Amino acid sequence: MEQILARMVVPINQEIYLKDPLSSDLGKRILRESPELIESLGMEGFNFKRLSEKVGSTEAAIYRYFENKHKLLLYLTSWYWGWLEHYLVFATANLHDPMAKMKMAIRLLVEGPVYQNNLYLDIQKLRVLVTEESYKAFLTKEIDTENSNGLFTQFYRFTERIATIISEINPNYAYPKTLVSTLVESTLLHAFFLRHMPKMTESGLEGDQKMGFYVDMVFKTLKDE
Repeated sequence: MEQILARMVVPINQEIYLKDPLSSDLGKRILRESPELIESLGMEGFNFKRLSEKVGSTEAAIYRYFENKHKLLLYLTSWYWGWLEHYLVFATANLHDPMAKMKMAIRLLVEGPVYQNNLYLDIQKLRVLVTEESYKAFLTKEIDTENSNGLFTQFYRFTERIATIISEINPNYAYPKTLVSTLVESTLLHAFFLRHMPKMTESGLEGDQKMGFYVDMVFKTLKDE
């Protein structure tokens, strides 16, 4: 699994980019360097001028790949969710118990993937980026148009995988998608709180303790439904 994921190329909607960044060395440098720079500056302070200095190119060259920094953020977050979907598929391939599959999905959301090597992007940096900035990828005025153009396909595919597992556990549960979106939103928000507003969540938890709340939330909901 690790070797496959290391070479994994996530197919990204062509509406997000102007030129495939994986088609050139400069494009690959843009993908490698931008997550850390966005984390450092925030989307508000990040711009292509700063990125061009980081990758040793010009602003004009970067604009040949992405129309704006929002589209670059969409590319990076889409890659993360697509990579996570593939990871979930491989990690649950030999699991027959849907409850074990669900625990794997929760662990993936709470702790991140165990294997993080990828030839094209730094998965750990992407995880931090998603925690810090992913809401800014869709809380925009363009959300309806971008959604209709399929720009969030990777995110939908990942969450639908988990919704399917929920339906395996309890086929009669009426709200699998709502439960998944609540789970994903909660894990993202509390990871953000842990980094920046630690009084909003429990800190110092390790191992299964970190997953405890989410395991309780999901399985008690499905049991008591």
